[in-house]
Amino acid sequence: MLGTAGIARSRFLPALAEAGGEAVVVGSRDGARAAEFAAAHGVARGVTSYEAVLADPAVQAVYVPLPNPLHAEWAVAALEAGKAVLCEKPLCVDADQARRLLAVAERAALPLWEAFVFPFTAQHRRLVELLAGGAIGELREISGAFHFLLRRTEDIRLSAATAGGALADVGCYPLRLAAELFGGPALTAAASAVRGAEVETELAALVDYPDDRRLLLSCGFRRSADTTTVLSGTEGTIHLEDPYHPRPGSSVELRRPGADPVVERPTRDQHSFTAALRHVGAVLAGEEAPRHTALESSLPVAEAIDLVRAAAR
Repeated sequence: MLGTAGIARSRFLPALAEAGGEAVVVGSRDGARAAEFAAAHGVARGVTSYEAVLADPAVQAVYVPLPNPLHAEWAVAALEAGKAVLCEKPLCVDADQARRLLAVAERAALPLWEAFVFPFTAQHRRLVELLAGGAIGELREISGAFHFLLRRTEDIRLSAATAGGALADVGCYPLRLAAELFGGPALTAAASAVRGAEVETELAALVDYPDDRRLLLSCGFRRSADTTTVLSGTEGTIHLEDPYHPRPGSSVELRRPGADPVVERPTRDQHSFTAALRHVGAVLAGEEAPRHTALESSLPVAEAIDLVRAAAR
């Protein structure tokens, strides 16, 4: 893995252990920090450069949790070094950069995943089954929120230099969900944002998709944690609890007129990354074909982010 980001400590490494994977090496510009991180978090070795990670023959796949402007550069470097890549979201700072990175991945014929892990979870699989089975008729609208209270005033997510902002950090999740379930590009958007010193700290948008479907998006850093998500169709609604990082017990609730709600709790994994990392391991072992790759889904999300960002200016 490249860097010692907080998400690596809190989400990636615990899930990697639950999935039965091994963290071979962590690279940091600060060798002492890399060694300390490795010792504290069960990584076999710490090295002084990202290049050393990519040159290591024991490394099959590289996790990239670096600041947003460095994602594309180091994802390209890893692919060119012959490694599969799991890159934190947002994959790139804009759609043009995403197109260039995806072209590299296609030429390399190596799997590249953007770290939206929810499509691999049991909760999401059940959602897809319900929709495919016509549980709510035709899907017409998604109402998706992702908020949390960011208390730190000196935070990378509040910096324009590191391509921060609520839209790129958390608004991308409902946009990723809409890209998958609507199966088409975002067409138009209307948006309004609350701005901090450098970036938007809260944003609301109405995003139109083909066949008169739409996403009602709300995201930000200014209020308590909220990932309320409701999918509305011609015959009912589906309500999701913690859809982007589901925990054991996180619910999928089907509501139809004239019927009692049906609540299911399909998630068993302790960590939201676990199912995705099991899949990565299976791909590396030749047991599964890659699914939910960046080539399948990342460009529509990057284009939608650009569209909403422009509408909010």
